[in-house]
Amino acid sequence: MLLDAPQTRPRPAVPFRVGLACAVLAAVLLVLVVAEWGPLMALDRSIARGLHRRAVADPGLTHAVRILSDWVWDPWAMRALLAVVVVVLVRRGDRLLALWVAATSAFGTAVQQGLKAAVDRDRPHWTDPVASAGYAAFPSGHALTVTVAFGLLAWLCALHGAGRTARTAVFAAGALSALGVGFTRLFLGVHWLSDVVGGWLIGVVIVALAAAAHRHMPLNRPLAHRSLPNRCS
Repeated sequence: MLLDAPQTRPRPAVPFRVGLACAVLAAVLLVLVVAEWGPLMALDRSIARGLHRRAVADPGLTHAVRILSDWVWDPWAMRALLAVVVVVLVRRGDRLLALWVAATSAFGTAVQQGLKAAVDRDRPHWTDPVASAGYAAFPSGHALTVTVAFGLLAWLCALHGAGRTARTAVFAAGALSALGVGFTRLFLGVHWLSDVVGGWLIGVVIVALAAAAHRHMPLNRPLAHRSLPNRCS
């Protein structure tokens, strides 16, 4: 009698093409930002001015937007969300995956801060600002962190075979959060449009890299069938 060794469950396919496409777009955008390409700078300024006028004219809306930006979609709120996910994974006994999520979150923060220091782009300046922010502008840390957080949640749902309802809820919450955080940072006049788009693109690349690397770890490769002698004969 032959006994087959147990196999690990199949892993979901990683969207390599999406990650690669976002990496190319992010690289092109980075070059255009560093080169201060005229059409892009003009678009950034036009959108920033229009939204800033609205923010100044409607202080009530601006206050609500600040709450969303500073508390709901703040990078630390997103890191706290991932910390909860890490704790859940540890309690379920999946310590390696928990470490992977934590490391990806930390890597995203390092990439964000490294690019900010390297590009050193000025944020919009206003004579009548409605909000303030530290560090350089590109990429948007809020946009990048939200993308990484919900990207990891979506990946975990696929990895564990979550139901359609759960996957749809995570996708909807992620899309709403990404678009919402982008709008709030622009509305408050602390980022250019290209900063936000850069944060989205780089966030997707980070999640794609983390998922691909995890998929190709030796511990995650299916075990080959092995024939064992029948010791009961």
